[in-house]
Amino acid sequence: MNTQPKHVAIIMDGNGRWAQKLGKKRVVGHSRGAKTVREIVEEAVRHQIEYLTLFAFSKENWNRPKDEVNILMKLLVSSLKKEFRRLTENNIKLCAVGDLNTLPELVKEELLFVIEKTKNNSGMVLTLALNYGGKEEIVAAVKAISIKVKNSIISPEKVDESTINEHLYTRNLPPVDLLIRTSGEERISNFLLWHIAYAELYFTKTLWPDFTKEDLQKALLNYGKRERRFGKTSEQLTF
Repeated sequence: MNTQPKHVAIIMDGNGRWAQKLGKKRVVGHSRGAKTVREIVEEAVRHQIEYLTLFAFSKENWNRPKDEVNILMKLLVSSLKKEFRRLTENNIKLCAVGDLNTLPELVKEELLFVIEKTKNNSGMVLTLALNYGGKEEIVAAVKAISIKVKNSIISPEKVDESTINEHLYTRNLPPVDLLIRTSGEERISNFLLWHIAYAELYFTKTLWPDFTKEDLQKALLNYGKRERRFGKTSEQLTF
């Protein structure tokens, strides 16, 4: 049995639906969802999770109404400013993965500032997936490797899983042990495709703003009951 995952990733889904159920604008759900992030990050620290990766904004999210996207970007900046002190107090190292260069300048500046200021923290690594797409990540890695092969920096025969991993946005992250998705949807949505190859999947109908510390504990307990065989039989794991 696996009592504790090293790397937990969460698809934080359901902010808009949470607000609509209350007859409010979607932005209200996003604001409440930001509070949930704070609570879950602190709970993850309490459980001594080494890596926590949150799907904050996908490549596809740019297709949402412009007003909603603008509000999401402003909320991200304000959250980074508000949470900087908490990250420091909890010894959390902030990282980000995705196409960060095309983020709005103000978002990028604040993000890089917090990343720089927390880079020497030795506790949990909190990674935000921003402007992120799993397929795009793999395509970018293949292009980078292709250029190196063309320039004889890498031999085609030497290209293996580790080569690909070294060229991903997520190259500094270990494989995902537990992937959680809220809101009742049961799909991956182009998230961490490489790193979730052997992840345990946990789906809950709870909308993200309603996801509590107790919900995270349930997910961790469920994970602890899983048998991770990685292609082996149960009998082989006993030796």
